Amino acid sequence: MEPAGRGPGAGSLIRDPGDRVLTVPNAISVARLAGVPVFLWLVLGPHADWWAVGLLIVAGLSDWLDGKLARAWNQQSRLGQVLDPAADRLYIAATLAGLAIRGIIGWWLVAVLVSRELVLGVALLALRRRSYGPLQVSFLGKAATLCLLYAFPLLFLGDHGGAAALTARVTGWAFAIWGTALYWWAAALYLTQARQVIAASGRHEAARGQGATLAQRHQPGDDEA
Repeated sequence: MEPAGRGPGAGSLIRDPGDRVLTVPNAISVARLAGVPVFLWLVLGPHADWWAVGLLIVAGLSDWLDGKLARAWNQQSRLGQVLDPAADRLYIAATLAGLAIRGIIGWWLVAVLVSRELVLGVALLALRRRSYGPLQVSFLGKAATLCLLYAFPLLFLGDHGGAAALTARVTGWAFAIWGTALYWWAAALYLTQARQVIAASGRHEAARGQGATLAQRHQPGDDEA
């Protein structure tokens, strides 16, 4: 017999595939993150809106591509689960900041959208306190995000003269209004689901506590004559 720790493979560590860092999808996500300051410079510096909108389109396509490659090549990772949504939120934040700084939208709209994120952040913290992760994104939430992603580039293009710019501005505002309304509607549904999950968890813990109390009262030997 071989001594413990001397057999084949002893001492080797089996790495969790989710701990991988150097993957193609992660590289795409990092490249997308690097585009955020470039986007802000295009919008706030030379006002190169067409280039900025093109960068947004490329970022959106890369968002789809990295997810598809991660699934096709089995390269999902925990880092990718952080980088991907971080890039999406940074682009939305950068777009909102650029639109507001240039006076294309009012800061009130920024406050409405940011306050929604803060409300959901509080709900997520409450879920994590009870060992629950984020709830599944609803179709309504995806539709709201899609409306806003259509609205922002159109609003940039609408900040120019001409009939085409006017059409883009009107269409962009229509998408922005509908997207904001759906955004908050989806948030209300999310809060309702979170409250139901938290309430069910509370009832389960209460029932488990009562069961433990009853078990302690009927320990063996308690009913002996």
